[in-house]
Amino acid sequence: MRGLKDRAVLVTGGANGIGAATARRLAEEGCAVGILDMDVAAGEDVAGEIEARGRRAKFYDVDIADYNAVSRAVESFEAAFGAVSFLVNNAGWDRAVNFLDTAPDFWRKVVAINLYGPLNVSHVVLRGMAARGFGRVVNVASDAGRVGSSGEAVYSACKGGIAAFSKTLAGELARKGVTLNVVCPGPTDTPLFANFADNKLKEALARAIPLGRIGEPNDYPGIIAFLLSDDAAFITGQTISVSGGLTMHG
Repeated sequence: MRGLKDRAVLVTGGANGIGAATARRLAEEGCAVGILDMDVAAGEDVAGEIEARGRRAKFYDVDIADYNAVSRAVESFEAAFGAVSFLVNNAGWDRAVNFLDTAPDFWRKVVAINLYGPLNVSHVVLRGMAARGFGRVVNVASDAGRVGSSGEAVYSACKGGIAAFSKTLAGELARKGVTLNVVCPGPTDTPLFANFADNKLKEALARAIPLGRIGEPNDYPGIIAFLLSDDAAFITGQTISVSGGLTMHG
């Protein structure tokens, strides 16, 4: 896609699932990729795999809920690869449980990772983008934030918040050359999904999805790469579901 080659991109949650697939795809497009994650072994494997193919990548062991740790990682990445042009806020975490069976400590963990995490990374990275007059951000939310998801009340609240946050910043930063868009995956076969979905639930979801299956990590890098590319230069503030037709908006 146009405009991706030789740009520096940060991908949070890039060690597994959608994030890892996205990191690989953006590296194939010629980006220098920084992977921010807490899964050290998997993150180093993804970065090593990318480098073995002659592309540029580096893993950073970062808790995105820690603002100062994010700042240090971004500074290190930019010193090595240049200014960040693209950001993919993908990292997320949840555990399926009915809201009335949860407690504030659980809420705080979900909010720290799924809401404060993207806010921290965005706040650090967007300052530079705005100052330079160029930047593209894709925030990976969830259809849980659009239509709700039983057993994921707090997670859904965070993902809905990310969509609203992205729309607001898209308006604030448009004249500074920065675009922000949101991709909302539907049910997807990732390590997070495996924590609370057995084969019976997977089969039921596959029957409910018009395209007849749940998502795979490789279903998402294409739309993410497109939204970062010059082909999407006139698109900002949009929220796009990628769910096999399970959710349809328009």
